[in-house]
Amino acid sequence: MIARPLENLLIDRLQTPIGEALIVCDDEGRLHALDWKDYESRMLRLMRLHYGPSVNLETGRGPASVIRALAAYFAGDLKAIDEIECRFSGTPFQESVWAALRTIPVGKTMSYSGLAARIGKPAAVRAVGSANGANPISVVIPCHRVIGADGALTGYGGGIERKLWLLRHEGIEVGRGLVVGSR
Repeated sequence: MIARPLENLLIDRLQTPIGEALIVCDDEGRLHALDWKDYESRMLRLMRLHYGPSVNLETGRGPASVIRALAAYFAGDLKAIDEIECRFSGTPFQESVWAALRTIPVGKTMSYSGLAARIGKPAAVRAVGSANGANPISVVIPCHRVIGADGALTGYGGGIERKLWLLRHEGIEVGRGLVVGSR
């Protein structure tokens, strides 16, 4: 990873129906990370990996626009998160995967092989899976919408129960660990 110099980052917390979310934003209101309280140590480790050990993480209030958009998403306005500006730091390959994740529409899913094809690297299915798993901005960069080629609910960094809730929240029918339909 290439460390990028940046300003102080603020960590805020948001209560959601699936647990307390940790939100990391910069002074310009861009979202750098969204993870869950039960994975806080992982998030902090990844922030230091992506931005360098000297990154200054302070507790503070997240931008009102980000908090409003996230609250609206969890309340049922599923497209509200589309307007959140994100800033991430990864390898060029990871960043291409994370950008492609944002193109998966609400209420739809995509397989890892489909995502690999979307970024023009159809043979890179495993690498796409690895980049998907390293996504620092849960929910907004919707890695939960990626499933196995057979419709299986493969892993999710926030836990499979959260993935299941997010998919159902977005109108995707899930039964017995398999996606069986979408709207």
